Amino acid sequence: MAIDKRTLEFVLTEQREELEDRAKENYCYRSEAELVDLSSTQAQVIIGVRRSGKSTLCYQALQSKGVKYAYADFDDERLAGIEAVQLNDILETLYKIYGDFNYLFLDEIQNVEGWHLFVNRMLRKRMHVIITGSNAKLLSVELATHLSGRNKEIPLYPFSFREYCDMKGVDTNTKTTKAEAFRRAAFDEYMKQGGFPELLTIKDNKAYVRNLVDNILKRDIEQRYRITYKAAFERLAQHLLNNSPTIIVTKELANIFNFKSDQTAKNYVDYLKQAYLLIGVQKYSQKSKLRIVQEKVYPVDVALMSQRDNAFAGENLGHRLETIVLVHLLRKCKTEGLDVYYLNDRCGECDFVVCRGNTVVQAIQVSYDISADKTRKREIKGLDIAARQTGCSNLLLLTDNESNTIQENSGRKIKVQPVYEWCLELGL
Repeated sequence: MAIDKRTLEFVLTEQREELEDRAKENYCYRSEAELVDLSSTQAQVIIGVRRSGKSTLCYQALQSKGVKYAYADFDDERLAGIEAVQLNDILETLYKIYGDFNYLFLDEIQNVEGWHLFVNRMLRKRMHVIITGSNAKLLSVELATHLSGRNKEIPLYPFSFREYCDMKGVDTNTKTTKAEAFRRAAFDEYMKQGGFPELLTIKDNKAYVRNLVDNILKRDIEQRYRITYKAAFERLAQHLLNNSPTIIVTKELANIFNFKSDQTAKNYVDYLKQAYLLIGVQKYSQKSKLRIVQEKVYPVDVALMSQRDNAFAGENLGHRLETIVLVHLLRKCKTEGLDVYYLNDRCGECDFVVCRGNTVVQAIQVSYDISADKTRKREIKGLDIAARQTGCSNLLLLTDNESNTIQENSGRKIKVQPVYEWCLELGL
């Protein structure tokens, strides 16, 4: 059913007021803001999990340049069901509210079927378009198909550790015992709480994460992909969040949840990745056919590992540390054109190998505590396997607190460093 223009004006005017209220809030600088090119004729597309700060990032980028822009948020329930034919009514109403403008900020535009045709028309008219969305396939496939490369994608994750410190007022630069202790304490909190911006001001973290996951499963996936077996799909999602990081074996998942085929399990996992609830890491191999099997998945943020009903999760400090490292790695690698894999063979495993093209430039092992001799030997062995298989000599062992250099009998050197210190050095 079409929405009348009077209602559109009321809704869009309220949205403008809400956006202007954000100017009163306290923000931290996010490095992805530098990737938003407002001079470009390409659509700037900010993609990522719900509640990661995509709208705020766009607002900051637009405000910093002082450009005239208009804003429409399609995640508003009052605009639910709006069709592409009414997007021109939206445009007309925005001109009435904002006056003339050259920049159009469209929040969660994927909620409108056929949105890409409208955006394409705006680009042809030389309008600068900034888009946010929380579904990778919906945005990527339709943009690639209909905009013919006239778009730039910028992934955004929840807060990095540096951003978390900025929001908490924790000094990340001073080299004193006191400052170092405060950083370590902040990292302990970050490792358990996670980086979703609103968790810094919300007391009931569990309710927040539960509602976030429910919204992603029910609104972003079940409705859009018309999931038939909703209960089984939700159990699969909770199972993967409970057990991540884990290697995906679709046949095993199909058996556990009584899916009719392995393909159903594969599709469901893909939907979870497309909605940014999970992140997939491929297995390292020189052969393409081996890289596309045995994918390992992680939650997009450590908050999703335990802050849910029936998560039945302990502290899982090692897995939490590994997840934090991956998300920081991905943010760094996306800006530098690098790829991240995990390495696994019969002899052992290395958590991450970082590649530039087909060259491994760094191997990284993550372990919360390497004080036990058995654990220390296992982690060193994983890096040794990576070095021998890839020829990489840049070896890093990340821990909760240890810092030194290990000299192997082979002559290889392994740098040992606390994760919180490494995160800050990345400058994210």
